Amino acid sequence: MSGATATERLRERVSARLRGTQPGGDPLAVLLHGVPPEHAAALRRQVPERLARAAVLVPIVERPEGLTVLLTLRASHLKHHAGQISFPGGRMEAHDLGPWEAALRETEEEIGLAREFVSLVGYLSDHMVPSGFHITPAVGFVRPGFELRLDSTEVEEVFEVPLEFILDPRHHLPRDREFKGFTIITYEIPYEGRHIWGATAQMLVNLARLLGEP
Repeated sequence: MSGATATERLRERVSARLRGTQPGGDPLAVLLHGVPPEHAAALRRQVPERLARAAVLVPIVERPEGLTVLLTLRASHLKHHAGQISFPGGRMEAHDLGPWEAALRETEEEIGLAREFVSLVGYLSDHMVPSGFHITPAVGFVRPGFELRLDSTEVEEVFEVPLEFILDPRHHLPRDREFKGFTIITYEIPYEGRHIWGATAQMLVNLARLLGEP
């Protein structure tokens, strides 16, 4: 890509690394990254065989000044993950044709992002969260010009973080967390007074690792 801008080069890298990826993978792999094998095996035995399926959209907005990732702040009264920073998405329904359709539907319902502005890039590895969900993250490029209509019962606000900031490993702060009697390594990504943590941070770190591989 001779003469390409930094934004164009980053977009091409995202496309190249995610092109052809399919939903699936070990949902515990990201959560247990860095955990000693004997502890990982013990944790796997404690996880229920059947987990509720969910899908989220990892929206990469194609701003003229650079790529950004759109995130939501969940409403403080929700039963699960209240007040946390997350991707738009939620539980898969029987009528959804797959994770991509579920992610688009939930995104439209939560923040009003019309699906015609979103194009599928690929998928990150499935992820399990301690609340009992098996999540498939679908990555999509979002064309500017969209308008948002937030469902205040689920989302308090939305904001964007530069993708370059997220990809910088210096911003991935490791944190120890207790999970079913064992210590696992999670991450926190602070940005302008906000703290991205939990499954959202894990998925972003996973994206950064994928894009950073030679």
